[in-house]
Amino acid sequence: MKRPGVDTFAGVEGRHETETERSDRNWIELIQELRVAQTGIQVLAGFLLTLPFSSRFGDIDDRHRYTFLVAFSLAVITVGLMTAPVSLHRFLFGRHEKDTLVRVGAWFAKLGMVFMGLTLVAVVMLIFGVVLDDTAGVIAGVAVLAFYSLAWGVLPVVVLQRTKKH
Repeated sequence: MKRPGVDTFAGVEGRHETETERSDRNWIELIQELRVAQTGIQVLAGFLLTLPFSSRFGDIDDRHRYTFLVAFSLAVITVGLMTAPVSLHRFLFGRHEKDTLVRVGAWFAKLGMVFMGLTLVAVVMLIFGVVLDDTAGVIAGVAVLAFYSLAWGVLPVVVLQRTKKH
């Protein structure tokens, strides 16, 4: 329903909303997505933070220490990417830049998901490498990388292409 004096448009979903309403809705949806992802990566980063202080950490070899440092570094970067939209919101708050906020925030979220996937690959490599051996670590890491590439990359693109055809 069009409101008098307000320019509305029907978006992809057939919604009739102002550009401001669309930006507000997109921001809320982005924040909800980030909440889901942030929880997981923050728990993982916290877990990784405790490992060097455990008694058995001194028993692992240098390869596994380096894998740990890569995993931990990726987790820290992921937390930064996933929380960057909140910082950006603080700087842009009240400046009528919600569309910019949504666009840049979505970019951070996508990059954060890439880094989250890489973090999980490194963690799987570390765990399988320590528990079994390095070969098992590499195989498990490649399997996880393939899974996330398919689930988080290929599948959304395929679904989007099929949606456009209908």
